[in-house]
Amino acid sequence: MHKKVSFRKILVVKPSSLGDVVHSLPFLNAINACFPHAEVHWVISKGLEGLLEGHPMISRLIVINKDLWKKLPRAGATIREITILFKRLRDEKYDLVVDLQGLLRSGLITRATRAPVRIGFTEAREGSRLFYTEKVKGGKDIHAVDRYMKIASALGCNATEIAFPFPLSGTEPRAMHHMKEHLGDYAVIVPGARWKTKIWPAESFGIVAKKLPVHSVVIGSSADKGIAERVVSASDGQAVSMAGETDLRELIEIMRGARVVITNDSGPMHIAAALHIPVVAVFGPTSPALTGPYGRGHVVLQSGEACVPCFKKRCKDIRCMRQITPDAVIAQVGGLLLKSHA
Repeated sequence: MHKKVSFRKILVVKPSSLGDVVHSLPFLNAINACFPHAEVHWVISKGLEGLLEGHPMISRLIVINKDLWKKLPRAGATIREITILFKRLRDEKYDLVVDLQGLLRSGLITRATRAPVRIGFTEAREGSRLFYTEKVKGGKDIHAVDRYMKIASALGCNATEIAFPFPLSGTEPRAMHHMKEHLGDYAVIVPGARWKTKIWPAESFGIVAKKLPVHSVVIGSSADKGIAERVVSASDGQAVSMAGETDLRELIEIMRGARVVITNDSGPMHIAAALHIPVVAVFGPTSPALTGPYGRGHVVLQSGEACVPCFKKRCKDIRCMRQITPDAVIAQVGGLLLKSHA
């Protein structure tokens, strides 16, 4: 479908996860430039809507609580919610739907619109590709950003310009505003991750914070409060925790002001990279080529263990993470701080 067609109303189905939604922003930028008069709607998971709220390129967010859909005790309520959702989607009369998620749930949402053009990836899983009218080969060995842009190219859009259009700057957390008066320049530390195997020891992050020439702000969700406090404890007063104290918009603003971000393979890592903040990322079981910080000026540290990358969510050893030393991270952070002042 390389011949460009004009579309009036477009739905993008990309509910999760945080990093994947960030990786979808260049696609949004491309279709906005390609179809400037089209109305764009976006299906997003509850909890992530703050990432796209108020975005000038999106006319409407459709928020779904996909986690509740999995709970059997509320199956009746879920069926009613899905029925209402599907009717609303049909009534919108989209003429193009793009499924960037590629799972059964997103495929069903795509099909429910009854749009005349429904595009997804050839490699989409769980049978979702059966619901598309057009399929695009994305490939499995390329970065997610480049993969999504293949659909932009198939739509006849310019896929060479990679830009991450975040919503307009939000309000900085009041606590952060006061903190900056005392902190001055600061680094951001992201010690959490969705998989336990992707988490570098909190004490190692703390040692890094202790030895940096700037203070550090530790961020994360409410679930990361414990690990954040361990980082602060090991930092000898050089780090402060904001874990669990910000929403997504506020987290973006904290990232925007950082000199450098030190992180595991995590969603906030992708926000930092998209904002062009230098990143030092500690990788273990995952592949930097597929999910590393996108763009130039970032550093990824990964051990040379033969099993890397294994993509395992559970591991008794996790030696690949433990082999990366705080001194190795400090050396890379120091280099990026010097460059940012050059």
